[in-house]
Amino acid sequence: MSHAPGHSGGATVKARAELALNNEFLRKAVKFTTERLKNGKLKAMEDHGNWEEWRERGRQIRLHTIAHLDYYLNQFVDNARANGVHVHFADTAQDAVTISLAIAERKSAKSVVKSKSMVSEELHLNQALESIGVEAIETDLGEYIIQLAGEAPSHIIIPAIHKNRYQIADLLSEDAGEKLEADTKVLAGYVRRRLRAKFLEADIGMTGCNFAIAETGSMVLFENEGNARMVTTLPKTQITLMGMERIIPSWADLEVMATLLPRSATGQKLTMYMSGITGPRRSEDADGPDEMHIIIVDNGRSLQLGDPEFQELLNCIRCGACLNACPVYRHIGGHAYGGTYSGPIGAVLTPSLQKNIAEWDDIANASSLCGACYEACPVKIPLHEMLVYLRRRKVEAGHGNKVEGAGMMGFGALLSKSGRFKTVLKLGKLGQKFVARNGEIRLKVGPLKGWNTYRVTPSLPKKSFREQWGTMDAEIREGLKEMAPEMKQRMEQIVKDRTKGGGNGHGHS
Repeated sequence: MSHAPGHSGGATVKARAELALNNEFLRKAVKFTTERLKNGKLKAMEDHGNWEEWRERGRQIRLHTIAHLDYYLNQFVDNARANGVHVHFADTAQDAVTISLAIAERKSAKSVVKSKSMVSEELHLNQALESIGVEAIETDLGEYIIQLAGEAPSHIIIPAIHKNRYQIADLLSEDAGEKLEADTKVLAGYVRRRLRAKFLEADIGMTGCNFAIAETGSMVLFENEGNARMVTTLPKTQITLMGMERIIPSWADLEVMATLLPRSATGQKLTMYMSGITGPRRSEDADGPDEMHIIIVDNGRSLQLGDPEFQELLNCIRCGACLNACPVYRHIGGHAYGGTYSGPIGAVLTPSLQKNIAEWDDIANASSLCGACYEACPVKIPLHEMLVYLRRRKVEAGHGNKVEGAGMMGFGALLSKSGRFKTVLKLGKLGQKFVARNGEIRLKVGPLKGWNTYRVTPSLPKKSFREQWGTMDAEIREGLKEMAPEMKQRMEQIVKDRTKGGGNGHGHS
């Protein structure tokens, strides 16, 4: 079983979004779950009390860490190696895959059990392992479901957000060879039994990394199902894939992140399991791997360092809150974005990591620029501003829409002269007589097609604001003249009342 490395259904975000909008199951499933997650986060924020103070603290920790990333990475690596961990650096995705396969081959591995890792999705590691005859098994429930479906995750936190329980029951029934009831307990129970043997048989356990603690060389995992604990304790060899930006300086900083991440992701005060792992099994330990590897992955991340517009992108703690808040994601789901990372963070992260504006020039347009992602982000990443920066860079690199560019030039020329603007307004009022009905234009041709498919364009009023202003200004001035004596009387009365009250400002008008 493996995840599909790409997404079919159209070469552009727009084409994929249209498919998603026509998929009623997907739209209902995504809307239901993101609404629940968003409301859970809002309730958790309210219960917390001083959320904004913690949010600012989280931002400062991430800003400081990324600004001194070389120092904290070196500290982490030195401490991890002192703990007996084999640390590897991978400049590219291919480097990370090569290192992983070399470990698997050296161990003569037949199977790998994996806890949820977006980095392994980024590397398309499952396909690479299977190419050398190693079975890769996802053990997170959502990941297991989409692995059976041959799909990639649709959400950072909830990979199978786009599927409802009936679709999931069909997938698991096919896997089981018998009809399973579309009941969450029944389905989860089947997967639990199915995976138990896989945990016991696996040669290698593979994880991601939520946070790496520089001061002790430890790595921390957040989860709700207990599968990551099985992955990190039963197999004899552990491989952890870690984005180079996952560092935080100390365990004290983890307290802040452990407050922000679960509340932002699912509305929980704390995930069911939070594991801190410091090296392989010691002689006195009852369980754990005999050998532990950490692969620190760059794959385009270092390109953001020193970039004043995009360095804050590395602050992301992968909570998924921006996806749950985004009106675009909530309508089209994750696969429409076409890459490993979806939603607002994906719309910025994918082009930034790949530096391929020609290939990803449409993904930055998958946003309304409403700023909901910034308001939701627990570390205040200005994703809406970054999307504007990407659009600007796209145009500067020559990948802008020529028709749109010509239209904006024409619009600029039109607004530069008031006479031209008035003339065009008059012509517009004449022309709209053929298409406007009851103050609305519903025509679906040319540029109006996309807009009027889902809403209507208001027609131009008989008199513009500018044309009405002369009369309005005169009426306002006249009204002020009439009000002047009354206003003067009221002010004098207020002064008298305050004087009677001893000048303490407690008089009443």
